[in-house]
Amino acid sequence: MAVISLVGVGAGMVLVLLVVALHYSKGTGWEPTADITQEVLERRAATVAETDFPEPMNRSIGGGGVAAVGAGEEGAELEGEEAEEEQSPADMPEDEVEYFEVEFVKQGETIELASNETVLDQGEDAGMDLPYACRQGQCVSCSAKITDGPADEYVTHFKQETLSDEEMDNGYTLTCVAYPKADFTIETGEAP
Repeated sequence: MAVISLVGVGAGMVLVLLVVALHYSKGTGWEPTADITQEVLERRAATVAETDFPEPMNRSIGGGGVAAVGAGEEGAELEGEEAEEEQSPADMPEDEVEYFEVEFVKQGETIELASNETVLDQGEDAGMDLPYACRQGQCVSCSAKITDGPADEYVTHFKQETLSDEEMDNGYTLTCVAYPKADFTIETGEAP
């Protein structure tokens, strides 16, 4: 039977710890490669034409950005038409702002909403956890149903590009681009 010397085991452990400590004090000499993510994104962004589509589908790597017709190219404008910039309800002067009572059925709350902010923003400001994704009217993540009638009677949609006229007639709205213009009841998380 072999006899184990505690002094020998202790001395061995001290030597191992000493070697490990010296190794880490010197460092390994390895350095990570530089992060080039931002450089790659900027280079990719320079090759994709600007569009009105929201991020991330606009200029992300492999993101399906669609090349837009550049200014001055054939087909850029129709003859005799000048581009008109639509006025956002958010740009409304403070003295013209109106307030409306809106009942959020699923949240069990009725709050007063201003006509110069979106339903989504004001709901979040009131502490509600409302669904959303793009915040630009390009998807249906924030869709909701106004139970009182056609959406256009109760909200103004600014640059809504997803819902059809029929869907809006059925009361569907996108809360991220919907500005209230009357009192109404809304069920969030309802898609057509």
